[in-house]
Amino acid sequence: MPVSAIMERTPVIAALEGGVLTLMLNRPHRLNAMNNALIEAMNHELARAKADPDIRAVLLTGIGRGFCAGADLAGGGTVDPAANVPPDLGANMDRIFNPMIRAMRALPKPIIGAVNGVAAGGGANFALACDIVVAARSARFDQAFVRISLVPDLGGTFFLPKSVGDARARGLAMLGS
Repeated sequence: MPVSAIMERTPVIAALEGGVLTLMLNRPHRLNAMNNALIEAMNHELARAKADPDIRAVLLTGIGRGFCAGADLAGGGTVDPAANVPPDLGANMDRIFNPMIRAMRALPKPIIGAVNGVAAGGGANFALACDIVVAARSARFDQAFVRISLVPDLGGTFFLPKSVGDARARGLAMLGS
């Protein structure tokens, strides 16, 4: 199988150089929206970073024009489409997303988020969970939850006020901008 075909099916591409583990979200066709495979790969790489003394820092970025568009609600996301009952989004947060964010925050090594494009919804909060966030001129942070009748997730209610202040965080959460 050609390397390009393997790369397309790898949700997170990892490269270790000079003590820095670079993690590249690799779902550019979905603006790197998180699905189960991407979260599983992130959890694996975070555990690797924690265990490997040669890894001194983690750099997190996205491939393509987006950093991360949050949860993939349409294209192979974290909800089981075969289930005959409405998804329990709270249970999904507890079971799937929150362990990844907790692992990021518990990592005894710095995580640098290099935001290269859109960081929307959970993707914006995913970036804010990093220790340091560097944004390209093309970066855009969007708290899109209000448009789908949700409250900020992935730690957004904690990280957002710490990053932009309480009043601005409330405006972003309640108005989406």
